[in-house]
Amino acid sequence: MTSYLSIGDFSRATHMTVKTLRHYHEVGLLEPDGVDPRTGYRRYSVDQIPTAQVVRRFRDLGMPLDQIRTVLAACDVETRNQHIGAHLRRLEDELGRTQRAVAALRDLLTAPAPGGGAGIALRDVGPVRAAAVTAVVDARDVGAWFQGALGELFATVAGQGLRESGPAGGVFADEVFTLHRGQATVFVPCEGPVRPLGRVEPLLVPGVELAVIEYSGPPSGADRAYGALATHVSRHALALDGPIREYYLVGQRHTPDSARWRTEVCWPVFRTGHTGHTGHTGRTGRTGDGERT
Repeated sequence: MTSYLSIGDFSRATHMTVKTLRHYHEVGLLEPDGVDPRTGYRRYSVDQIPTAQVVRRFRDLGMPLDQIRTVLAACDVETRNQHIGAHLRRLEDELGRTQRAVAALRDLLTAPAPGGGAGIALRDVGPVRAAAVTAVVDARDVGAWFQGALGELFATVAGQGLRESGPAGGVFADEVFTLHRGQATVFVPCEGPVRPLGRVEPLLVPGVELAVIEYSGPPSGADRAYGALATHVSRHALALDGPIREYYLVGQRHTPDSARWRTEVCWPVFRTGHTGHTGHTGRTGRTGDGERT
């Protein structure tokens, strides 16, 4: 014989509030076994307690109601486990992002930010011929776009029998930062004529004077290097309106471990007289083939 519980007793049995149980009824997630047509009182079967406990566990894990409904409606265990596994993987990804954000914040609070000129160099960059991909991109998409464009560039350069003559680089218009949407170019310096293919076009990357800081780690933590570079430029050099550059000394192509990636962040400047500590003595630069001198 089936035993029934009032909504209050079912609430106590499942640790779900009456308000929550009413909401789950309304959205069709956990419907009572019956509703009195005269009073509207809900009654629940004791057999529904395990289902309610599963629902509560899923909600504790942040699973959306629609996804819980899909799991409960799964026709077999394998399908159900696939849905649950997909949600657990999303949780693991979110946990990883949270842990990285916490580590970055702790580092920011406990370690001095790179700055004061330490590790910052002034460099003359000569014009260099390159294969390039240019597009207007949203900031939230720039990572995926960048990796795809870079892979296409390396494949095109190799396929056309050209020799890479320096590290890959990127040029980002101010709007990428100020509006989170703007023109971005990624390029690979190379020797020989580049034949247009797909998104790849030949490009003469113009020469420019740059203040340069090297950053190690994933792109998500590069803001500290940008901040240190901006502070140094504001104190010791005349900043110019112009696109920010980056050079990718070590990246995904070299290692999947983003902690080992090394990027040069470059700010266009106009040097005037005393510029403070540069990190190097004398005049530094890149030759036309993209190598440091």
